[in-house]
Amino acid sequence: MVNYFKGDPAKFVIRYVAGKAKQSGRGISFFYQAYHTNIVAIPAMTLDSNFIFNEVSKDFQSITLQGHFTYQITDPRKMADILDFSIDPVSRRYRSDDPEKLELRIKNVMQMLTRTEIKKLTLEEAINVTDELSLSLLERVPSVPIMIDMGIQVMSITFTTISPTAEIARALEADYREGLQKKADEAIYARRAAAVEQERTIKEAETQTEITLEEKRRTLIELAGENTIKDAQFKADAKKMELEAYKDTDPKLMLALALKGLADNANKIGNLTITSEILSQIMNERIDD
Repeated sequence: MVNYFKGDPAKFVIRYVAGKAKQSGRGISFFYQAYHTNIVAIPAMTLDSNFIFNEVSKDFQSITLQGHFTYQITDPRKMADILDFSIDPVSRRYRSDDPEKLELRIKNVMQMLTRTEIKKLTLEEAINVTDELSLSLLERVPSVPIMIDMGIQVMSITFTTISPTAEIARALEADYREGLQKKADEAIYARRAAAVEQERTIKEAETQTEITLEEKRRTLIELAGENTIKDAQFKADAKKMELEAYKDTDPKLMLALALKGLADNANKIGNLTITSEILSQIMNERIDD
């Protein structure tokens, strides 16, 4: 009985007749006889898969790594030689569980490489290397022999979570919170110290200003004092010079000049008292004359 098979464009189809590959290609269609024909359908599109690995760090701490990867079967013929992707032509279901083993084999390779890397890191280092670990695995996976033999290309690897056990996570969180609190306290102390230092600077500036003002005031007082002394000295010298002119003058003449001065300023004098001693002296002077 002759049957007709129409291939799926997303699958690379190989038609085997009596154990030999007779036709292959992506999404091909053909007539076949069921009794001596075997049809293999290998995914040609990219495939995605998730993973969860439980590993131990360099300091013997349990770590859980979660993520996903994208891969593609780049050489379907190699794959067909290693795993059985033959299908039932009518139901299109795989005849074996080999297709399911493919993802497991890729995950085993990735876990092996991940374990090698994680063993080199402490817990704190491991939980912060998501990007670096992804790049490292992506570089090393293609060189693993089984990946070459199966014709597999891993296109991307992403670690979404790298986390310790719940107890260790709580301990790390507590330590992190304490660290943040310490930094906050240090910031507060620093602000206080800065405020104190600023206040001290302001007080020093005020004190220095007061000192400067007092020094200026003292200078002004000293100048004023010196000026007063000089003024008094000048006045004294002037008076001395003024009187010097009369040192050889006859006392009688001096008295006469004094009386004349009084007479000249009589309009400015309210009351004038001439004692008997002064009058007697004046009279005596006149008698002598």
